[in-house]
Amino acid sequence: MVIALDQYLSPSEEHPEDRLVTIQGSWEHFKLIRQGCEASPGIRLFYFDGAIEIFMPGRPHEKFSHAIGVLLTLFLAQQGIIFIGVGSADQEKAGIASAQPDQSYCIGAEKAVPDLSIEVIFTSGSLAKLRRYQAIGVPEVWLWEDGVLALYHLRAEGYERIEQSELAGLMKLDLAVFNRHVLMAETDLGEAVRSFSRYLVQRESAE
Repeated sequence: MVIALDQYLSPSEEHPEDRLVTIQGSWEHFKLIRQGCEASPGIRLFYFDGAIEIFMPGRPHEKFSHAIGVLLTLFLAQQGIIFIGVGSADQEKAGIASAQPDQSYCIGAEKAVPDLSIEVIFTSGSLAKLRRYQAIGVPEVWLWEDGVLALYHLRAEGYERIEQSELAGLMKLDLAVFNRHVLMAETDLGEAVRSFSRYLVQRESAE
């Protein structure tokens, strides 16, 4: 089964886009599929409301995900904030929802549920992703779509779209500047890092 999934899902040089298969199944079915995919680390799995997603990110997806992670890590380090990056580690509420985001961070200390989860989106389904993270209880979710980050913070009634992060250490992040450097990283990650680093130093000197 794993070989069949790899052949069907894996992006190729001719088709580098994301590959996604969605099937209906129970939490027990999801756990069996996850067990069967253990030998395929590039495959990510999601579950919510009876829907099982089997996902293989393509090269463009991974480029943006990596750039966001590198630049955000640089910003947090410059702020002197204690943080732990936990990448795409499993986040779940047993029997209800499970996710493997592109990037995720715990602020201040390691936690069972990260403070921030980030997903790069090249397909539809942003609302479904938010419902999944709401069930898990992730305080803040960022969705990178069409070259822009959309930020959502969890309230009592669900996620609310916000213009600025409400997480400690990220409140001062200029999203316009950050977005610009993520786009720059598509063609030259090194220059994006150097440019963003210079910006952070200049901003700190001006404060």
